[in-house]
Amino acid sequence: MHRRGGKRIRMDEPPPEYDSPMTPAVTEPDTYGNYGYGGGNDYTEHANSSSDGMFESPPTPGLRRVTRSKARGGHQPPVVTTAASPTSTTSGTTTRGRPRGRPPGRKNHQPLVDQQFHHLDDDTSLYTIIKNCKVALTNIVDDWIESYKGEREQALIALMQFFINAAGCKGRITQQMQLNMDHAAIIRKMTEEFDEESGEYPLTMTGQSWKKFRQNYCEFVQTLVKQCQYSIIYDQFLMDNIISLLTGLSDSQVRAFRHTATLGAMKLMTALVDVALTVSVNLDNTQRQYEAERQKTREKRASDRLESLLGKRQELEENMDEIKNMLTYMFKSVFVHRYRDTLPEIRAIAMTEIGVWMHKFHANFLDDSYLKYIGWTLHDKVGEVRLRCLQALQPLYASEELKGKLELFTNKFKDRIVAMTLDKEYDVAVQAVRLVISILKHHNEILTDKDCEHVYELVYSSHRAVAQAAGEFLNERLFQPVDMDAGKTKRGKRRLANTPFIRDLVQFFIESELHEHAAYLVDSLIESNTMMKDWECMTDLLLEEPGPMEEPLDNRQETSLIEIMVCCVKQAATGEAPVGRGNTRKVTSLKEVKQATEDKQKLTEHFIVTLPPLLDKYSADAEKLANLLSIPQYFDLDMYTSGRQEGSLQSLLAKLKHIAQVHHEPEVLETCAKTLEILCSEGHAIYTRCDVSRSTIIDVIVASYKEAIDDWRNLILGEETPNADETFNVVSSLKKVSVFYANHNLNQWNIWSTLFQDVKEIDSPLPFEALKYCLSSCFYCLLWGLRSLEATHEAGGVTGPGIQELRDRLNEFIDAAQELIRLSPYIEIREEAYICLCDLLVTFSDQLHTTSSHLTELSCEPDKNLQLLLNEFVQSYVFVPQQDSEHDEHHIEGLHKRRNFLAAYCKLIVYNIMPTKAGAEVFRHYVKYYNEYGDIIKATLSKARETNKVNCALTMCLSLNMMFQQIGNGVGGRITKQHEDFFSLKELAKRFALSFGLDALKNREAITALHRAGILFAVGGGENLDDPTGPPPNLPFLEILMEFTNKLLKPDKKVVLTFLDRRISPGMPTSRGEDWQPLLTYRNSLLHGETDTVPTTSKRAYGRKRKDADHDDDDHDDDHDDFASSIYG
Repeated sequence: MHRRGGKRIRMDEPPPEYDSPMTPAVTEPDTYGNYGYGGGNDYTEHANSSSDGMFESPPTPGLRRVTRSKARGGHQPPVVTTAASPTSTTSGTTTRGRPRGRPPGRKNHQPLVDQQFHHLDDDTSLYTIIKNCKVALTNIVDDWIESYKGEREQALIALMQFFINAAGCKGRITQQMQLNMDHAAIIRKMTEEFDEESGEYPLTMTGQSWKKFRQNYCEFVQTLVKQCQYSIIYDQFLMDNIISLLTGLSDSQVRAFRHTATLGAMKLMTALVDVALTVSVNLDNTQRQYEAERQKTREKRASDRLESLLGKRQELEENMDEIKNMLTYMFKSVFVHRYRDTLPEIRAIAMTEIGVWMHKFHANFLDDSYLKYIGWTLHDKVGEVRLRCLQALQPLYASEELKGKLELFTNKFKDRIVAMTLDKEYDVAVQAVRLVISILKHHNEILTDKDCEHVYELVYSSHRAVAQAAGEFLNERLFQPVDMDAGKTKRGKRRLANTPFIRDLVQFFIESELHEHAAYLVDSLIESNTMMKDWECMTDLLLEEPGPMEEPLDNRQETSLIEIMVCCVKQAATGEAPVGRGNTRKVTSLKEVKQATEDKQKLTEHFIVTLPPLLDKYSADAEKLANLLSIPQYFDLDMYTSGRQEGSLQSLLAKLKHIAQVHHEPEVLETCAKTLEILCSEGHAIYTRCDVSRSTIIDVIVASYKEAIDDWRNLILGEETPNADETFNVVSSLKKVSVFYANHNLNQWNIWSTLFQDVKEIDSPLPFEALKYCLSSCFYCLLWGLRSLEATHEAGGVTGPGIQELRDRLNEFIDAAQELIRLSPYIEIREEAYICLCDLLVTFSDQLHTTSSHLTELSCEPDKNLQLLLNEFVQSYVFVPQQDSEHDEHHIEGLHKRRNFLAAYCKLIVYNIMPTKAGAEVFRHYVKYYNEYGDIIKATLSKARETNKVNCALTMCLSLNMMFQQIGNGVGGRITKQHEDFFSLKELAKRFALSFGLDALKNREAITALHRAGILFAVGGGENLDDPTGPPPNLPFLEILMEFTNKLLKPDKKVVLTFLDRRISPGMPTSRGEDWQPLLTYRNSLLHGETDTVPTTSKRAYGRKRKDADHDDDDHDDDHDDFASSIYG
């Protein structure tokens, strides 16, 4: 690759100082509010190269600008002295800025800044005019240019004042300051006047007006240069002063100055780049005109025109040199230092603008000596800065013209760009993937297979934007159209163009070994690749026999293709992303709805015809069949009649009947039942035909069940042992009854009595699997019974007899389920009975009073025995020690099942079906099992607090009491705070305290009640048998209670302290022994800094006092005394 200069430019790693971004640092007191500044005064950029060659300077002229008059040796108009440059080539080191703060002895000094200045809100100041922007910026710039032509000193002061004010500084630059002070001194003076207390300034302020100002600020700078590009910017006065001022301000320790000036300087450079492009075009035109004129014959050549064109060319060349000098000076004076400023906003500005320069003026800026700054900043710690780097590179890689100039950069930083596809900031990862796509297009030989595999894996990312970007990469890498024959089938049908791509997609899915995530792969590609909706191509691969030159799909490929095809059908018909990757927007646009409707019609039109043959071909494969059977769930059912496809419907219904008869796999039966339910949706023209077919299917299922159960019972009565076939028939028939009962009302077949007969017999000889299906079938029977009563009531029918029958069945089932939980020898039966009970209690809860008042008789509440039973189940089957499982899949399934058990119990508390205190034993496991169930317990606590704050607080206290007593029983004596479990108890109390939030007033009553209950527990527990004058056994609990003290308001602390002192007789110990330390510590936390006299010891320090009628605060002392005695007492 061609590079300017012969020296190799090192780009492979950032400079050693990069990890500590640099700002000018002078050790000085912080007297300027919150305006940030950082360190790095030892950093000096030399014009040629750094000591180790890492910072080799761009191949441009030196730092000190050489204007046209300087080059000619002519007289130079006096200009304001430039502030000491941070990168001067004529001095070894420079010291920039000044110590922050006012110099000693200057506090009362009358500053040169006139106090009668134009404030920021002065209507005549340039800052205010641009901020309000009531007229076009072009007009504002034109007015300023007119004033500059009339009195350029005053106009320059107004412009300089604008930059000072735009930083939030109220100081004013006077004419005397401009004449007598250099820019460094002016900036120091402005810094002294910058005494704002707030850390905000216009560029960081929020609100629409300030956002508009930031836009106007940038546009003003660029418009100013554009309007002055033909003469004023070359007068060696305006640009020299503005560049000098912005360079000095960008080097300030005041963050507002540095930020505002850097933005202004970068936009100024961008505007100069535009001017340079214009000059370049004019120069090329002039050169062509000159060459054309010069090549004319002597007779036709106009010498005066030649001289004119030559003079114009020379002037344009001088202008170009002038602009390049300005750009070089500002790049080295501002950009080189600010690209690693401590403020990420400044670093982001630098990266954004250098990208613009490289894209627009690539002849000058698209060089390795400039690209290295972007490459180094790819390692920035702030995501927004990394994002700007990638955005700057994107248009460069998108241009075929610039391909050659990026070769070295791509080689050096390719690994970093690929690694950024895994960036923790999703926006950065998306942009990195897109950049890798550009690299693939223009530098595909650079990317290795391993690099591509990194991006391939991202199609399974949980973040949708990242996954879809990776899908685009996959399209570019694997699915590019090529001119090749897709082949023909065995019967001569030509394969569609997408056939090889779908084969590749299936192979990619198999090789990725993530076979449970086909929906994620589909979602990554469905919006960017049309093959994902090429239904004919997919079904042809499955149905058509392969041609002579084709390789047939093997079993695994067919399974994967069907899975992918069904996922495509689902997403195309619904427009919904898979679970875990849904849109953040909850409202679907009309365009998306229209697209989904069109896709649904197209897939329905195709699969109405092709689905029955597919079901025929794969009728023996349960996995394929379960997927294919779900396709009709996404049909537009009206197309059966509008498209005259009644024959296809009849064929489909016949297939469903056959499948229901011969298949026994749960997945197949569940999908079949669900599809039949969708087809039987009321309101469609096909309802009657589908309903008749459903009745036929259920007739077959029920008849099969009755026959199997009768045979089984006859064998048992005859004291015979059923063989394997007879056992299988019973289990299989009950499975079908249960599965179809979940989706269809089987109550009219009257099988309750025969189902419940086996449920109520604890020692039923039925296999446990069959008994489990009996339980679930009875459960669905009760739910369908409730649904039928509601429908009958809505239709105006009589529901009295039905209500009584359902009530009797409900009572019988609840009693039988409790017996099964207690006595069943099979864990599966106990689990099923538990789930059925919890769900029934929710369905038949008090909510029937409000939703269906005529069904009030059916509401049931769990008695204390049932509450205890459910709690014992949760403690036994949910909160169990984790065992290392050899198979992670089994471990995850077990955890999922236990989470369902806990959620079923917690719903009873959330819906107020059981009292909040029933959750006390669950809440005490909050910390120990936080990773497994923390989210469920936290949500339950939150809902319980919404229901009743006081009850929730008392339940927390009860949980702590239980855990405290458990620790005490474990150690067999007094509890010490050094005990390991005591720390766990304190951690639980901390979590409970945090759950109350920051609003102490809102939780005032609840926290006070918690302290009272805790004190009662601490001073209770009977006498200390070893030492009657010693502390109560539960006194250490006060240390746990201290975790809630900071939630008390100051007046409530006094109330709680009084309550404590009345529970502890005036006989507190004078010795303050270690055993009494929890009481003393707790009292001190309540005193809130107030002094208190310590009472003397009595025989029984913790005896209950008789109520004193003079104390109002004790009126309700005993309200919660009995609460802690038992969860259900």
